[in-house]
Amino acid sequence: MSALELLDWRRQVFALYEGVRAELYPHVAHAGWAAVRDRLFAEHPQSPVPDRQQFTGLVVADYDPAWRTTARLEPAAPQRIDVAGTAFHRAGFLRTPWGQLDAWSLASYGGGLWIPVRDAGSGTVSYGGGRYLYDTVKGADLGTTLDDELVLDLNFLYAPSCAHDPRWSCPLAPEGNVLDVVVPVGELRG
Repeated sequence: MSALELLDWRRQVFALYEGVRAELYPHVAHAGWAAVRDRLFAEHPQSPVPDRQQFTGLVVADYDPAWRTTARLEPAAPQRIDVAGTAFHRAGFLRTPWGQLDAWSLASYGGGLWIPVRDAGSGTVSYGGGRYLYDTVKGADLGTTLDDELVLDLNFLYAPSCAHDPRWSCPLAPEGNVLDVVVPVGELRG
């Protein structure tokens, strides 16, 4: 795997999420998101799937508008966590219909917003360590409204690379990012 391959992967993921944010209809954006991710996982040299020839596609639930909301980033007490060798600072929290979620800012070069989610279905319905909703360092960014609320569409939850290959080291959802409900949408366990 080369630096240029990684650069290409990142460019494609950034473009994917740019398309998601630009699409007027969330269910159309979701279908495109799932199709592009399948293609990247099947064909790209930076795919986290160890055996791309055996890859038959990600398991992604059909779009359900009940799992989409927006929320304002509210102030929270400062907190720092170190996950997989990376430091994060709590940027605030988000009130959702399903529970409160912390939003984290990457403390290292480049910054970025990270919102992982672990739910009551983690380990059975989806990857046990949780999934990511936002990881802006890697391009996963669903956008904001004109009122500066974050778009929180759990249909776009995806498993981190370590869910596909244990060679990867991924930050997993900390305590403030656990929902007590099963989230049956997004990327599911295959």
